[in-house]
Parts: sequence; C-alpha cells; structure tokens
Amino acid sequence: MTELPPQSLAVARAPADWADRATYGIVVALGLFLFWLSHEHPSAMPLWGPWDFSPTFYLATALAFYWYWRGIALTPAAERPPVWRRCFFLAGLLLIYGVLQTRFEYWSQHMFFLNRLQNLAMHDLGPFLIALSWPGAAIGRGMPVFAQRAVRSRSVRAVGSFLHHPLVAALLFNGIVYFWLVPPIHFRAMIDHRLYAVMNWSMVLGGLLFWLLVLDPRPKPPARTSYGMRAALSFGVMFPQITLGAVIAFMPRDLYSYYDLCGRLFESISALSDQHIGGIILWIPPGMMSAIGVLLVLNYMRLHEEATVETEDEASRNFAMLASRWTGR
Repeated sequence: MTELPPQSLAVARAPADWADRATYGIVVALGLFLFWLSHEHPSAMPLWGPWDFSPTFYLATALAFYWYWRGIALTPAAERPPVWRRCFFLAGLLLIYGVLQTRFEYWSQHMFFLNRLQNLAMHDLGPFLIALSWPGAAIGRGMPVFAQRAVRSRSVRAVGSFLHHPLVAALLFNGIVYFWLVPPIHFRAMIDHRLYAVMNWSMVLGGLLFWLLVLDPRPKPPARTSYGMRAALSFGVMFPQITLGAVIAFMPRDLYSYYDLCGRLFESISALSDQHIGGIILWIPPGMMSAIGVLLVLNYMRLHEEATVETEDEASRNFAMLASRWTGR
C-alpha cells in the first residue's frame, strides 16, 4: 500500500481523534457525576458506587481500561492476546476497583477480616490476574503519544529498572504488608484519609510490581530474570506472609483497636475472632497464590524449552535439506 499524503492522513485520523476526545470527555463527566453524588447525595449511591470517591483510583482504572482495549483494537488480529488473557485483565481491574470504590470499602473499614479481604484483592489477587494477562504491550499501544514518551523516558525507565530488581520487588511486596500492619501505623492510616490513600496505592503498586516481574512469560532476555529466579521469588515470599498471618491468627489479645473505636459491622463477631479470621486470610490464600505462581513459571519454562527444541529440529531439517541439494543426495 502506498503511503497516504499528509492531508489524506489527517482526514483518515480525524474520526479516531474525535472518538478519543469523546471517550475522555465521557470519563471526566462520569467522574464528576460520581464525585457530586458521593458528596452531596451519598444515600442515593448504589452498592456498586463509590463510598468515598477517589479521583485518582477512578482515573487510573478508567484510563487503564480504555488504553488496553484501544491498544487491542490497534493490534493486528494475529497478534492480539487470547480471550482468556483479556478476561483476566478485566477481572483483575474490576476486582481492585470493586474493593476500593464500592460500598465494600466502607465495610472493610469496620471489620478487620474484611480489611484483610480488601488487601488480598488489591495486593495479591487483582495484580496477579492483571500480570497473568500480560497487558503491557496493549496498554502501551493504546496510550496517547505524550504518555508513551513519558513512560519511555530515561528517568521513568531507571526507576522501573530499580523497582523491578528481584530483591527490591520481593522486599517491597512483603515489606508493605508488614509495615501497614504494625498496630500504631495501621491505626493512624485508618483514621487519616491521606495516609489511608497512600496505604492503598502502595499495596496495589507493590503487588503489580512483583507479579509483573514473576509472571513474565518471556525468557531472559528480554525478561528481567530467569525462570528459575522467578520461581524462587514466588516461593520465597510465601513464608513471611504465612508467618505474619499465623502470628495474627494465634495472638491472644486484640492488636487493632481501631475497629472497636469505629464500631464493628457485625456485633456477633468478637474482636479476637475478627482478628483471628483476618490472620487466616493473610496466612492461607497468599501462600496458595505463591504456589500457583511457581507452577505457572515452571509451565512457562517448559513451553519455552519445547519451542526451542522445535526450532532447533526445524533448523536441523532445513540444514539437511540444503546439504542434500548441495551434494545431490
């Protein structure tokens, strides 16, 4: 196909530019409506609506969703991710948004075990599903040009390289959980809305950084680490979370007085029972996810080895065919 002249190219791009502007306008208008509704008429907000509207979480979710599906639309059909990966991305994104921007957020502020379920979703399960979908290429293709340039800038790449160092990613992944569960720090974060937002953002970003490193399906290079290192990381982070969960589950006294102060959602569940259930949630599900992560990494390694053997066999067959032509045998 011959290259379009500049004027024709501008005409061809006009509908797409118009659609982009309309989409961004809808995102902003919907955000303003949710902000107004949550502040002026909170009683009219449905269960799926935000209890305490956060513009940053709303924009991050909306833009990630739009850029991902726009990127897929711009990707050649043969290179598009399979349907199951798209479903995983949507499920992970909705799970994180659901525990942070629906009535569940209110519930998680009034029961410790619900707070642990919230953190499980935004630190472990949601990022795990998003990383499993491997959405980076699609999101990057769907971004506007200025955002692509910002992501590819030297400073952003340097920060990303540091945070994706295996030791740094693993320490952040577990360290964030430990830090926010120190009782005085947890109490302060729950009563200070600014610190509460920092806590939630750190949980989401820490989970994404770790699982995007571990669940990278590519070999090294271009992946940051080898398959063996990724399996070791997924296996290694299991034990600190198991230990912390067990300590909280078997603690004979209440560590988190905030939930008594604010009023518990279920009065029939005592403070210790609430804490023990929360400890079990911190103890068992993350360990199971780490084990699943190890199995997935080992499967990626198996698939890569099989593909390498097939490529070598095909190269050997091609060489033998060329040799037979050269020798006449």
